Amino acid sequence: MEYGLIGEKLGHSFSKIIHEQLADYSYELMPLNHQEFKSFMEQREFTAINVTIPYKQAVIPYLDHMDTKAENIQAVNTILKKDGKLYGTNTDYDGFCYTLKKHQINVKDKKVLICGDGGAAQAVKAVLQDEGCREIISIRRTKTAHTITYEEACAKHHDCQIIVNTSPCGMYPNHLDRPLDLAAFPDCEAVVDLIYNPLQTRLCVQAKKRNIRCAGGLEMLVAQAKYAVEFFKQTKLADTVIDTIVTQLMSEKRNIVLIGMPSCGKTTIAQALAKRLNREVVDLDEMLVKQQQKSIKTIMAEGGEAEFRRLESEVVKQISKQQGLIIATGGGVIKDPLNPELLSMNGTLFYIKRPIEQLLVDDKRPLSSSTEAIAALWQERKALYEQYADVEIENNADIEQAVTQIISSFTYKK
Repeated sequence: MEYGLIGEKLGHSFSKIIHEQLADYSYELMPLNHQEFKSFMEQREFTAINVTIPYKQAVIPYLDHMDTKAENIQAVNTILKKDGKLYGTNTDYDGFCYTLKKHQINVKDKKVLICGDGGAAQAVKAVLQDEGCREIISIRRTKTAHTITYEEACAKHHDCQIIVNTSPCGMYPNHLDRPLDLAAFPDCEAVVDLIYNPLQTRLCVQAKKRNIRCAGGLEMLVAQAKYAVEFFKQTKLADTVIDTIVTQLMSEKRNIVLIGMPSCGKTTIAQALAKRLNREVVDLDEMLVKQQQKSIKTIMAEGGEAEFRRLESEVVKQISKQQGLIIATGGGVIKDPLNPELLSMNGTLFYIKRPIEQLLVDDKRPLSSSTEAIAALWQERKALYEQYADVEIENNADIEQAVTQIISSFTYKK
C-alpha cells in the first residue's frame, strides 16, 4: 500500500473518496485487527497513511519522529515515511480548529464537556486549551483519574456551555444512540459531533431543535484530510477545497425525504425525482407491506392504527441508516416524533403541500376513506408537517415544477 487509512472498522469511511479528490494518488482502506496492526507497522510497507480508532496512540512507539503538536497531544493520525523513517503529526488538531472557526464557535473562557477520551479527544483538548477554554471536563462510561461518568456530567455540570462528542456513540450502525440528552444542559450554546455517518447525529438533531449552534463531523473529516495531504506531499492547498468537497458529499449522500398528506403527490414526485437524479426510490408503505406480507388495510383491521404505527417506526429505523435515497413516507409518519428525527439524520424533509380539496378519497386506506376523514387528518397533521419540514413545496399545479423546486432547494448550502 502506498497511501491509505488504517483502523479497526472502516466500512463507513469516506476517506478514500475525499483523498482521491484532494490528491493524485490511489487511497486504500485497510481494516486491521490488533495483531495485523502490529505486523503492518513493523513492516512499514507504505508511503503515507492516516490512522483512526483505535490506533492513534498505539502507533506512537513505531515512529522515529513526532512533531511538537503530536508530541503534546500524544496521538497521531497522519504518518509519512521518508528515507525509511516514520514521521507523525496530528491533523485532527487542525481539522477541529477549522471547524470551530468555520461555525464561529468561540470557546474562550467557556466550560466544555468532551465525550470520549481517545486519540481524537486529546486533539480536541489541545485545541480548547490553546484557544483559552476556561474548564475542560472529559467523560467516559467508566470513571478514571482524569474522567467522570456521563451520569456525573448530567448531575454536576449542567452549566457547561459547549459539548464535543469524540466518542463513537451515535455512529452508524448504532445511529439511535446519543451520548447525552441536551435537556440536562440548559446553558449549552454549541455542540460539535465528530461523527460524520450519519451526516447529522441524534445529538446534532436535538441541538438544532433547541436552536443550539451545531457542527457535524464531515467538515472536520475533510479538513483534516486536506492538512494530511499537505503533510504527505509537502505542498499547500487552498482551504476553499474543503467547502467544495463537503458540498459535493452532502449533496450525494443526503436522502430526499417527502412528507405530506395521503394523495398529495409524494410517490409521483419521488418517481420524477428518480429520473432526474438517477436515485433509488423507497416507498415506506410499500416496504412495510412487503415485509409484513399484508396490505395496510389488513394490518389496520387486525391490529389497529397503533400496530401499524409501530411497524412503520421499525421501517423508519431501518431506512434512516441509508444514504443517497429518495424516500416517500406515509401520511402519518410524523405522528411519532422519533420518525422525523431519524429521517432527518441522513436527509432533508420536504413537505409536499396540496390544497385539501385536491386530496383524493381512497377506500384502500382506512384513515382517508372519506372526505370527512381526510378533513380530520388535515386538522390533526398540518401543524406537524410544518414543524418537521426543512422545506415546503407547493404541489397544486405541474409536477415537474415541484420537482424542480425540490432539486433547487436540495443544493447543499451551509
